[in-house]
Amino acid sequence: MNDVNYLDLHGDRVAYRDEGSGEVLLLIHGMAGSSDAWRDLIPLLAKKYRVVAPDLLGHGQSVKPRGDYSLGAFAVSLRDLLDELGIARATIVGHSLGGGVAMQFLYQHPDYCERLILISSGGLGSDVGLILRALSAPGAELVLPVIAPPPVLKVGNKIGAWFTASGMRNPRASEIWRAYSSFSDRPTRDAFLRTLRSVVDYRGQAVSALNRLHIRAEMPTLAIWGEDDRIIPVEHGHAAMTARPGARLEVLPGVGHFAHVEAPHQVAEIIDDFMQSTGRDTGVDAPNVSSSADSGK
Repeated sequence: MNDVNYLDLHGDRVAYRDEGSGEVLLLIHGMAGSSDAWRDLIPLLAKKYRVVAPDLLGHGQSVKPRGDYSLGAFAVSLRDLLDELGIARATIVGHSLGGGVAMQFLYQHPDYCERLILISSGGLGSDVGLILRALSAPGAELVLPVIAPPPVLKVGNKIGAWFTASGMRNPRASEIWRAYSSFSDRPTRDAFLRTLRSVVDYRGQAVSALNRLHIRAEMPTLAIWGEDDRIIPVEHGHAAMTARPGARLEVLPGVGHFAHVEAPHQVAEIIDDFMQSTGRDTGVDAPNVSSSADSGK
């Protein structure tokens, strides 16, 4: 995968990956993640498409200012990123929090959107993992430094390296560990909590896009979900299909919250099929597919 690039957006340094050529896919990572979460998917998609994957502000190698971490603010910064890169339109792909950002982007900047692809997306129901609800509560600033001290992370990294060297790799666990490890850095912790509290409270997800999914209903829309997702349940994907008839849902058996990490080849194939079966500017949706398991995939 290509090295990270950097550009200045209104005084903020933003990191991003840019690989391949052709139609553009804009990949938006989830909370406590970064463009590195797409490391296995980008090379597969870049064989046929131009893939742009930024680190959202407050995440990864982008700057972590004391600022606005709302979905709307993320959407504006992504629009400005596309402008800086000379990209007029793109297929918007979002995972988890990134799915919420993608839907907000469509709502605010529809002229930039060719298609919408959601992977275990937030913003489609109130359910969310208990840990995220707990961390949204007051006082989490005091807890995070305690649960992610450097000595623990050092030992965990050594154990993870040993498992990898032994050929025992668990992509789902590795991705969760990457997020956990980032909490050792105070600016990252602060940005994480600001982002989390903009969309989650103790009752669950506080932001929903279900009442706005009818907007640009003609736009081809795909949702990909892991059947074993314990962070955002697959029922949210089915709810989206009810709110946006004609959209396509692929449910992956044996896969959890990080489909693009756990099953990158399968996800790449689904995205490519969706791209090929939905022409640009045609307003024609892909056929509805309720489950990869049901369709024999």
